[in-house]
Formats: sequence, C-alpha cells, structure tokens
Amino acid sequence: MKEILQKDSIFKVGKVTSVEGRTIKIEVDKSKNGAHLLYKGQLLRNISVNGYVKITKGFTKIIGKVEGEFIIEDKQFVNKNYTSERQKIKRILQVSLLGFFSNKGFERGIKELPLINNECFLLDLDEFEDVHNFVKKEDDPLTLGTLTHENNQEIKVGVNELFASHIGIFGNTGSGKSYTLAKIYRELFLKYIDEKKFKENAEFFFIDFNGEYINENVIIDRAFKDIYCLNTRKDSGEDKIPIGKKEINNPEFWSVVLEATEKTQKPFIERALRKNLDFKNIHNEVKLIIKEILSKGDKDLGVKAIFNFLWELYPLVSNQGNILDIITWCESNLGTLNNGNFYVLNNGIKDYDNINLALDYINPLINGLKFIKPSGIEEIRIKIIYNYYLEIVRGHSNREHISPLIKRLGKRVKDVNKVIEINDNIETTKNITIISLRDVNIEIRKILPLLICKQLYEKKKELNEKEKFLNIIIDEAHNILSSVSQRESETWKDYRLETFEEIIKEGRKFGTFLTIASQRPSDISATIISQLHNFFLHRLINNNDIKAVERTVSYLDKLSFESLPILPTGTCILAGLSAQVPVMIDIGKIKKEAEPDNKTMLLIENWKD
Repeated sequence: MKEILQKDSIFKVGKVTSVEGRTIKIEVDKSKNGAHLLYKGQLLRNISVNGYVKITKGFTKIIGKVEGEFIIEDKQFVNKNYTSERQKIKRILQVSLLGFFSNKGFERGIKELPLINNECFLLDLDEFEDVHNFVKKEDDPLTLGTLTHENNQEIKVGVNELFASHIGIFGNTGSGKSYTLAKIYRELFLKYIDEKKFKENAEFFFIDFNGEYINENVIIDRAFKDIYCLNTRKDSGEDKIPIGKKEINNPEFWSVVLEATEKTQKPFIERALRKNLDFKNIHNEVKLIIKEILSKGDKDLGVKAIFNFLWELYPLVSNQGNILDIITWCESNLGTLNNGNFYVLNNGIKDYDNINLALDYINPLINGLKFIKPSGIEEIRIKIIYNYYLEIVRGHSNREHISPLIKRLGKRVKDVNKVIEINDNIETTKNITIISLRDVNIEIRKILPLLICKQLYEKKKELNEKEKFLNIIIDEAHNILSSVSQRESETWKDYRLETFEEIIKEGRKFGTFLTIASQRPSDISATIISQLHNFFLHRLINNNDIKAVERTVSYLDKLSFESLPILPTGTCILAGLSAQVPVMIDIGKIKKEAEPDNKTMLLIENWKD
C-alpha cells in the first residue's frame, strides 16, 4: 500500500478543471513543472505536449493525449508576495481523450467523460506499452520502427490489422514514403516467405512507375519474385506481361487499351470481336471489302477508303511489293465523283460505275498476296479494321464517332505487342511480382496499370476463393488515380476512377486490397482516400495535400496534422485501424541492398575530382 501511495504521489500530474466534449483541461501541480521525474533510480519524462495522461474516474481509467499547454496567473497570489515564479502561475494542459483501460487492456474510443477534479497521472511503463501495443493476441506482430519521442519504445502492428486493409502512404518527394513501403512489405515477406501456404494463398503485385524496386534484392531477394521491366521505347520489349487468350479477346480489354467511349466505340469493339473473320480465306474477305467500297460509294471516304484499307493490310503481307502495285494502280486509275460514285480510267477515258472493270484488275493481284498468319493481338487489330470499313460503307456506323478509335489503334497495338504476350500456360511458384513502367510511354503507363488491376480483380471475383489473398501495391499512384488530370477525356477519366473505386470499395469482400503511395493525396480521388483503413503520413508541405488528408482521416489528432509539414525524412505518423492511437514513428532501417533505388544525388561527389 505504501508503495502504491508513493507511486501515485510521484506520478500524479494534477486534476481536471474543464470538460468540453473530448477536449479537457488539466491544472498541473506546481511540483510537476520540471522536465523529468526520478522514480526507482530511473529518469522519467514529465508530462508535456505529445505525452499521455491517465485520468481516474472511480475504477475507470481514461487515457488522453496532451495537444497543447498554456499558463495563467494564480489569482491567490495577486497583490501578494510570492517566493518564486513557479508559485505565481498555473500550468494548464489541453488534452484530447483517446480511450480507456478495460480488462482487455487499452481500448480506443470514449465510453464516458471525466468529471471536474478527477485526478490525473503519468502512465507507468506497463501502461505506456499497453497503449502502444497494437497487436492482438491472435495476430502476428511486425516491427516497423520506434516511437519518435521515446526511442526505446518499439512500434509493432498486427499482420491481420494492417494487411487485410487498404493502405495509404503519403509524403512529398524525399520524405521517405518509398522506404516505408519497402520496409513494411520486407518485414511481411521475411516473416512468411518460407511458408508453403503463404506462397499458395497470397499474391502481391507491385506497380512501379519509376523502376525503384527492380534491383535484384530490393524488398526481398531476387529468388522470391518475378520482375517485368516493360519497355515501349525499343522495337521489341524484352519482358512482357503474360495474358491469356480469353482475356485478350475480351472487349473490356480493348475498350481500356483504346480508351473507347461507352456509348459508341465500346459497342463497336464488341461487334468487331464477335465477327468470325475467316483468316484461312482472307483473300475473299479483302475482296469483299473493296467490292463494298466500290459499290456503295461515299463522297466523304472516296477512293481514299481503298488506299487506307490496303495500307492497314501492308504489315500482314510478305510480298509487300504486290500490295504496293494495287495501291499504285488504284491511285492512277480510280477516281471519285462528287456524289461519291467511282469511275475507272479505261484507255484514258473515264468509265463511270464500271465496278467489274476495276475488280477484274484488282482481284487477281489480291489473290497473289501472301498473307502471314497474324498473332493474337494483330488478329484483333485486323478484325477491328475490317469491321470498321464494313460498317462505314454499309452505313451501320458513324465515321466521325469511330475514326478517332481507329487512329489510336495502330500505335496502341504496336505498343501493346511490346509489353504483353499471349500465354495460357503460365506456371510459377513466385507470388511476388514487380512490374516496372519506367521505360513505358505515357499512354501505356496510363492504361496498363488499369488493365492489370482490372483483370486481377475480375479473376479474383470470378474464383471467389475465400482463402486467397490479393494485394496490389501502386507506387506514385497519382499517375493513375488522379481526379484532376487534364490529359484525357472526362468519359475515360470517369471509367478509370470508377474501376479503382470499385476495387477499393468492394475488394475486401473478395480478398483484394490496395496499397497506394503518392506525393499528392489532393490529386487522388476523394472516394479512394476515404476508403483507406491505415495511413503512413510523411512530410506534406502543400496545404491542399494536408487538407485532403484532414478531410478523410477523422481519427488523426490536431497535433499530428500540425506536425505534417515539419516531419523529418524517415519519420511518419501512423494512424488507422492497425494503431490504437495515432503515433509518430521513426521507420526502422533495412539492409542497403533492399532499399528502393530512389536516393537523391549528392552533387559534390560528382563535381569534385
């Protein structure tokens, strides 16, 4: 009993003087205004801003965090002599209530408020550790770092609480967000990488825009992961993402690749892919199109329609000189009247509407063309081209609506061929995949992550295997999750955002979770940020970014928000479902070879001999 009374007298801070909702004020005992206390030979930090206080209300212990302090003059000393400055003032703490102690330990949330004059105490070591114990008994712990203001206090989180959730990692460039991303996933992989069930039941896909995670041992050793360094700058990409035949023939796939509009271009793609084009008798199909163009006539298309169609076939022909002969003959001998009808030069004289005369010359040349069997992706391109000309000359489609898609088709198919391969028989024992988009052009950088994420999610939904876990990690996520981008149409932007919003809103039901890291949370869709469960907040200087976080992270205290612009590199605020209380932590170190490749260059090392 004596020891308890002695402890209480040392740990007692003061008493409650004001209760205003979750915010209370505490008057500090004048003997407790020093920086430290001595207890059992140990030097303890006294109560201060960012510290914790325990308020006793009967048998209830309520926990609060000190967010500010100020002083007022002690009225009992007004016009009286006092022996020291300490006696003249009262020190007042402004405290925000966080939770309470129960039989289960510390619990977040407020069941009851303190009363005026309730006594307040410092937390002892066991209580302090309990407040910062974020790991449930049935969960596995991961050590992420140490508490910034108490370097001896390790911060551990539970695997279930952190990874069975959507995670947001935000911070300005150079603040350490990529390092934090590498740290949390490295700790996870090191813990489970040798577990057979982990390899069978968990998949991780890293979308890496800047090539920060492609070095051999970044995050985890090379033996445990597949790395795809995609490239559209070369004529032929060395690494390609494998896609099955079923997916490659999916209209949704090509609607994404070609940025098809919902009401006109997407239905056209669906019709084109349903078309059963006979590639064994491709000569007859080509002759049919040319005959249709000559017989229907179109004053807008004119003879150019034949030239354009033949040029689309040029890559599919081995004897390309023959197709050039057809084009040359058509340029020299075919013309278009104002009403769209054709004429043929017959011995230098215009012969009107004599289609057979033209076909008698063109068809034998077409029969002599040697077509190369197209690849799966090239086959899709030809189907779309064929259907375009067939529908346009027959009046089934509006050329103005479909032609923008056709203009994108050639380059997009060429780029897709560089980064995708059709492969139904993929066998791998590696469940960690890094996809680098550093050397991919801006159009494919925008499309491919959406395509990959959409197909991963759709496949996961279709299988609906409850024990299977899918985690998609997107670094520099503002590249594809921006809600303010001006580089694309509103229709395409809506489609892109709706796809990711569906994943983040509904993915939990199907075992699919997102981790997004970004420099600009203000650019990212508010719907996406609002659905994140756990946040690692590094230094944010831009006021719009801070406000974007403030609007969505309701459980972050005022002091933490005010700290965001001044956080040092490597320090972040952890807040969310995995942490009982928001804490400022110094992220733990990882091996140098496991660090992401994003170091700021040291100029003087390169400028001095």
